[in-house]
Amino acid sequence: MTSFKDRIINAARLDARLYEEVEGDENALTQAMSVVILSSLAAGVGSITKGGMIGVIAGTITAIAGWFFWAYLTYLIGTKLLPQSQTKSSLGEMLRTTGFSSAPGMIRVAGIIPGFTGIVFFIASVWMLIAMVIGVRQALDYTSTLRAVGVCIIGWIVQVIIMGILFLLLGNPMRTV
Repeated sequence: MTSFKDRIINAARLDARLYEEVEGDENALTQAMSVVILSSLAAGVGSITKGGMIGVIAGTITAIAGWFFWAYLTYLIGTKLLPQSQTKSSLGEMLRTTGFSSAPGMIRVAGIIPGFTGIVFFIASVWMLIAMVIGVRQALDYTSTLRAVGVCIIGWIVQVIIMGILFLLLGNPMRTV
């Protein structure tokens, strides 16, 4: 069994074998959630000058909720809308693989360096998206990376629409009074 630290490193290296490993390890859910928390804390520290400590806390809570929602959404899209003949998955498998796909986001802590926040966050976002596609492909047992990209794109569009509706209904929770 791979150590937690090695799993994080292999997830960031985009190692498909790691995503396959955590897909099958029912005990890795706590580790996956820890990766999401560490990644969101890194983002909070990296942007602390903009959001302060409240931003770090709110961002962490939002990241965990977003992770659950994203995993459920990609699970539904991948197993109901775009399955392949061999597609077999569970919400737990999707939570584990998508949780570990947050590992590259830990570099966002470097955003605390003045002048580097934007570029660090951009690089982390692209890196995390690639990791997400690999995680989704492994969790859904796809043979096609393009199909996993499709699941992620559809999921992203649905999530943006839902978040837009929520912001319209509830307002921006990060807005200062």
